[in-house]
This record gives sequence, structure tokens and C-alpha cells, in this order.
Amino acid sequence: MKKSVLFSSETCHLGRVRKEARAFLEDCGFDEEESAVLVLAIDEACTNVIRHAYHHQCRPVRLHMTFQNNQLRVVLRDYGKSCDPKTIKSRALTEFRPGGVGVHIIRHVFDEVQYTPKPRGTELVMIKNFTPEAR
Repeated sequence: MKKSVLFSSETCHLGRVRKEARAFLEDCGFDEEESAVLVLAIDEACTNVIRHAYHHQCRPVRLHMTFQNNQLRVVLRDYGKSCDPKTIKSRALTEFRPGGVGVHIIRHVFDEVQYTPKPRGTELVMIKNFTPEAR
């Protein structure tokens, strides 16, 4: 199964993105709990694009999701400020303050997370593998 979502980098569009991602995951057979965790990580990735790649400017973002052979692949593509993957990190979890844990959530939820700088923007690939028995 495949699903693509093109949206503008404004936080008001994140509700639709979450709804589209949740519907796709449920169509793929994920239960409500699995879907909720995956949607949270996808939402965190989208929020990071809005904040860090576009600095809250209204620009296009592409989300492409595929599920086949017990593997979920989520690709998020922006055309904003390119990033250096070595500098992407979460704040220390021992710091008690809001925000700054999106990267931690993404890396905890997905098995593989790869940021690839492009001439314009960044491509983020997040992969989650499932065993047939667990599905």
C-alpha cells in the first residue's frame, strides 16, 4: 500500500497530516495503539521541518508512506534549509522542560532513521520493520 500527502508547512495543516497517516496505517492493518505511536513520530518529524527547515515560512512538504513485506517506510521531504545529519539530536531527557524530544521519539519509534541533505532541503527516511507473527 502507498499514500502520499502534500501539505504546506504551517502547523494548522498537521491535523490533516495526522488524520491521513492514521487512516493509511489503519488501512494497512495497524491497531489503534500502533497507529498512535507511529503518528506521533510522524507528527514530530513534520513539526521539526516546520520549525527548523522552514523557520515557520509557508512552503511545501511531501510525506510518502509505503507498507509492504512487513515494512513501513515513511519519507518526509522538505525544500528548506538543508541540515547536517551529525548535528541532529534530542535534548537530554533529564532536562525537565517542554519541547526538544521529537528526535528522541522518532528514533525510539522507528528502527532506521536517515537524514539525507539535498541541494534544496532534506529527505528524512524512517523505517519500521515488523515480524509476520507480530502482525
